[in-house]
Amino acid sequence: MLNAIALDDEIPALEIIEDFAGRTDKLALNACFTKTSEALAYLNSQPVDLLFLDINMPAMSGIDLAKRIPPTVMVIFTTSYSEYAVEGFNLDAVDYLLKPFTFNRFEQALDKAIRLRETVQNTQDESLFLKANYGVVKLSPAEILFVEGLDNYLKISLENKKSLIVRMTMKELLALLPSQQFLQVHRSYIIALSRIDTIRNKTIFIGDKEIPIGGKFEKALYEQFEIKN
Repeated sequence: MLNAIALDDEIPALEIIEDFAGRTDKLALNACFTKTSEALAYLNSQPVDLLFLDINMPAMSGIDLAKRIPPTVMVIFTTSYSEYAVEGFNLDAVDYLLKPFTFNRFEQALDKAIRLRETVQNTQDESLFLKANYGVVKLSPAEILFVEGLDNYLKISLENKKSLIVRMTMKELLALLPSQQFLQVHRSYIIALSRIDTIRNKTIFIGDKEIPIGGKFEKALYEQFEIKN
């Protein structure tokens, strides 16, 4: 069962989602919101698997909100405007429900979310499943050289592969990576410890990449190698 919430500025639209949710045992609709600020606060404080999200909201559009939620939260967009479909899928949405939608169409979208969650949960190795490139990408931590923060995105540099751009924070990615293998060394950089070639003058060299060591991260880095700074 998925833990879900819904956000829509129209009460009748929320009532339809509540009705449909009550007809299935595949999800628990734990809360409904009409204000983006309240929904965002809930998402940042409570475990949520799935968000039913209206796009045409007054204070902040659903598109903008989707860019700010935790990357582990799956999104099903609900809207009366078909022109937003492409942008919705570009944000790696699970599905896009055009109002008015039927219970069968609602259940189809829900089944997509369940299959996606099962894909992630059924992994038997250390692989990460990250939302990127309009889908979900499987990534082994062993492939990672370093990670660079770019505003609301992260650039993951890989060995012998094209870099991967994902929409998540440094904190969120660190929580997924093996702590004994990766370390944040700067507010904008995470490194794979085994990939370090040289440390010199408060700079880490990984191949031809020079990565600065942030002041508050120095101690933790040097303790990894029992180096006195």
